[in-house]
Amino acid sequence: MKYVVALDVGGTTMKGGLVTGSGEVTAFDAAPTGRADEAVALVRSYAGELVTAGMAAFGQPPAAVGLAVPGIVTADTAVYSANIGWRDVPVSAFVPEGLPAMLGHDVRTGGLAESVLGAGRDEGDFLFLPIGTGIAGAIVLAGEPYGGSGGWGGEIGHAPVWPDGEKCACGQIGCLETYASAASIARRHAARTGGRLTAKEVVERIGHDPDARAVFDDAVEALAISLAGYTMLLDPAVIVIGGGLGEAGPALLDPLRERLAARLAWRSPPPIRQAALGVQAGMLGAALLAWRAAG
Repeated sequence: MKYVVALDVGGTTMKGGLVTGSGEVTAFDAAPTGRADEAVALVRSYAGELVTAGMAAFGQPPAAVGLAVPGIVTADTAVYSANIGWRDVPVSAFVPEGLPAMLGHDVRTGGLAESVLGAGRDEGDFLFLPIGTGIAGAIVLAGEPYGGSGGWGGEIGHAPVWPDGEKCACGQIGCLETYASAASIARRHAARTGGRLTAKEVVERIGHDPDARAVFDDAVEALAISLAGYTMLLDPAVIVIGGGLGEAGPALLDPLRERLAARLAWRSPPPIRQAALGVQAGMLGAALLAWRAAG
């Protein structure tokens, strides 16, 4: 049975698995990513472990390896990642010698998976917006993620929503990520109360905690502002919300639908859907890249 090795490399941990041509997934325990040169070695070692496991399970090497990685990425080079610290790493450095391999941007690779296998599979043009520690977006056009001229396309998390707002870690003022990421929701609630709750816990308290409600309302309004601008420019068929905060489901999506509709006075808003693939989107997208690398 033919299969591929798929890795979803995050800033602190990486997840991997074996994916067969019929879609069967064998997921493996996460491993630490490390930083800089150490990270490259750790990714290669983890990929090697998955190849060995595949050989034991299927009696043959994988058809290819696919990797979803953060930062500026081309199909054959991890150009730069601020979080991990590598620069201009060729894909061959991440995989055992002799195996075809392909790289993809982590969020765009997740968007590819949602396009082919998930909530966007019946749509040509949509926005995949995972909301986690940070916020990034994958612009999917005609079924393919679009990275822009230099690989920066989709960075909706750093589009300012309030020009006189709070300073973002990126150095700009009033970015969407400053108000609506999971990390920012937790941080802003703690600044008001002195408590230490996760974003999930803040959302769970919005019915009886005025501070949680205020922080959550700011997050939803910031998202509505950004998505209204995106809708006016690109007219997506659907907006797919993923990431950890996306798991809040109707608690987030229902008020977001209302706020977005209110900001689009002369046209109907695009539907907003919850992502279908959850935390496996990056790994499944990496598997799709691997099948492409295998031809």
